Amino acid sequence: MAALRAAVLVLLGLCLGCAAAAVPLVIWHGMGDSCCNPQSMGYIKKIVENKIPGIYVLSLKIGSNLIQDMENSFFMNVNDQVREVCSQLAKDPHLKGGYNAMGFSQGGQFLRAVAQRCPSPPMLNLISVGGQHQGSVYGFPRCPGESSRICDWIRKTLDLGAYTQAVQEHLVQAEYWHDPLKEEDYRKNSIFLADINQERGINETYKKNLMALKKFVMVKFLNDTMVDPPISEWFGFYKSGQAKETIPLRETSLYTEDRLGLQEMDKAGKLVFLGVKGDHLHFSEEWFYSTILPFLQ
Repeated sequence: MAALRAAVLVLLGLCLGCAAAAVPLVIWHGMGDSCCNPQSMGYIKKIVENKIPGIYVLSLKIGSNLIQDMENSFFMNVNDQVREVCSQLAKDPHLKGGYNAMGFSQGGQFLRAVAQRCPSPPMLNLISVGGQHQGSVYGFPRCPGESSRICDWIRKTLDLGAYTQAVQEHLVQAEYWHDPLKEEDYRKNSIFLADINQERGINETYKKNLMALKKFVMVKFLNDTMVDPPISEWFGFYKSGQAKETIPLRETSLYTEDRLGLQEMDKAGKLVFLGVKGDHLHFSEEWFYSTILPFLQ
């Protein structure tokens, strides 16, 4: 009887140990925001924690305080930001077994770079909420939050020379500036987006790492006035050489040549295209619960 009791206790212990723990979540904010703004990322963190008990949520902060975090979303070289995030993730013991990632606006694009460049710890699902994956802010139509003066300066700087070395290295928005009228300048001089989109050659490691995702979810805002063109949020863009007609992902050379493995991922059912009514990053709590939360559980 004692031996039987001991065996039962061992089995119970094994079952308890096998109970499915919530997959950790890493989130990255957008331009002009910070990790812990109670009206944005702090709010997202709170509602996820309320709906998924016991989940570990890491809202990425780039810098030693919230002001630096916000400023770095404009002025810190994106490649340096990605390296910093990869270091943070590698050192976090909560993420050793893998994590889901959710990025907002440029944060979605930057987390894709993390998936391509830093496979350890493994990113399981990537949710891009309004991320500009073929580049964007062509014309920089408007500005988030209280950053209008910064954005006025950025507009002037981009107009003067988005693809000059000094601007590329020190202005975040220039690093994913994709001018369809200057495709050669973009491919040659873009230090971030042209690299992660394999515009100058094929990095097989990037391709392999991205294809390791279980799901790559892309949310497009159907009434977006911030991202130009909005179809960039689904990996589409303008037809080369003009800025009026757009083409979807499946008609781009990135897809037809399968430079990132997106065609293969698409055929395997790994790409998810979601549309939500509203302007950039405008969505309801109900929509988030019904549409996004299932990818986190």
